[in-house]
Amino acid sequence: MEKQKKIGLFSLILMIFSAIYGFANGTVAYDQMGYASIIWYVLAALFFFLPSALMLAEYGSTFKEAKGGIYSWLAESIGEKMAFIGTFIWLSSWIIWMLSTSTKVWIPLSTLISGSDQTQTWGILGLSSTQTVGILGIVWILSVTFFATRGVSSIAKISSLGGIFVMGLTILFFIASILIWILNKGQLAEPVNGLHSFIASPNPQFQSPMALLSFVIYAVFAYAGMESMGGITDSMDKPEKTFPKGLIISTITITIAYSVSIFLWGVSANWHEVLGGGSVNLGNITYVLMNNLGLVMGHAMNLSHGTSVLIGNVLARLTGLSMFMAYLGSFFVLVYSPLKSFIMGSSPKLWPKKMTRLNKAGVPAYSMWIQATVVAVFIFFVSFGGSAAKEFYQILTNMANVSTSAPYLFLIGAFPFFKKRTDLERPFVVYKNKVFTNIIVGIVLLVLIAGIVFTCLQPIMAADYKTAFWTIIGPIFFGAVAWIFYHNAEKRSAKENDPASDEN
Repeated sequence: MEKQKKIGLFSLILMIFSAIYGFANGTVAYDQMGYASIIWYVLAALFFFLPSALMLAEYGSTFKEAKGGIYSWLAESIGEKMAFIGTFIWLSSWIIWMLSTSTKVWIPLSTLISGSDQTQTWGILGLSSTQTVGILGIVWILSVTFFATRGVSSIAKISSLGGIFVMGLTILFFIASILIWILNKGQLAEPVNGLHSFIASPNPQFQSPMALLSFVIYAVFAYAGMESMGGITDSMDKPEKTFPKGLIISTITITIAYSVSIFLWGVSANWHEVLGGGSVNLGNITYVLMNNLGLVMGHAMNLSHGTSVLIGNVLARLTGLSMFMAYLGSFFVLVYSPLKSFIMGSSPKLWPKKMTRLNKAGVPAYSMWIQATVVAVFIFFVSFGGSAAKEFYQILTNMANVSTSAPYLFLIGAFPFFKKRTDLERPFVVYKNKVFTNIIVGIVLLVLIAGIVFTCLQPIMAADYKTAFWTIIGPIFFGAVAWIFYHNAEKRSAKENDPASDEN
């Protein structure tokens, strides 16, 4: 039998980078906070990303043979019940991602075809643009599920192709921004007015202390995804050394990449001129900024206005193609991979038999259709809730941010219990002192809880109760579903093990 090739350090760093670093995260940060987002991203790296990455490194190196990923980590630390609920909420974050992306995916497609986001002008059968995009989102998730349940594994190759496109787009953005900076003799489109520019947001929605603290979740969300690497530790070469090294190097690289990219957006985009209008939202921000980048680059090179507009149009279309390819590939993987990992990694007794059954293509088709139905129902209620495009994408972004951050409460909170176990072989240990460990765990939990609470409170304080409802409902709804699932599984197990029930 041919020996399977193990994942090395460089490959792991590339995997972590592609799983965590998001080109669009920099544009969202610049839209929400301008230069002031840099300090929050650095603080999030210091007080969340780095300490939690080291905790995950300890989990991963200790349970290096575990195939259940974070479920195995939690089950071995805080027991099966809390592990099931925590991992179910983790799974829900991917479901919320699908909900958000099923609607956002039409923006890059529209930009690819038209050169700019035209989704706000779409309408079918008298429906508003938001409702139309919602219907298209439902069609998207059902179509992807239909093909994915038939085992179209070759489609997953589009994911790597999309990753190459996005990496190329990032390099193009860096080169174009530096070229503009040089040609404009160091002048920035968004001027730096001393330290104030790196503390205060130009966005009127992020002026209050509560709004500023809620931005922590945007920064945390930008670093989320490293826990997904936990499921591949058994495929790594010397995981007890490779996993920790990969996480530490990736932490430093990604923090620098985000900070530099946010600053470079200020080279080409004046916040008030480009982002202050009502047509820009969290769904199309990346395409607006890339279009503007091309326009400004053309002017900096003393090209005609028409040629500059053409360059902006080409960059916007290229961004649309890159993001669409990345979304397409990601969807075909994520529509079944997290679900299959959770179901196959946890105890079969926790699930109804239909949900654990794999079809001929080796995927849990029944569970995938349940997942697709949940996503479709959420899309319908959010898109038909009466929101305009700007509010619609704000709601989706808030939902994704909170749902993605919530599972870390379980992972970080379980760490002291993991450290208490004396029967484990620990090849990699950073947290050696119990008091120091508990202090770090407390700080990280405080950052997470503060970010989640303020993200939920901000729309309530602004009397935007609809946004508040959808922001809060994700983890609560899926946490409740997980508890009901586990409770019913316990009842089924007790009934099967009860001799009296057999006699009856």
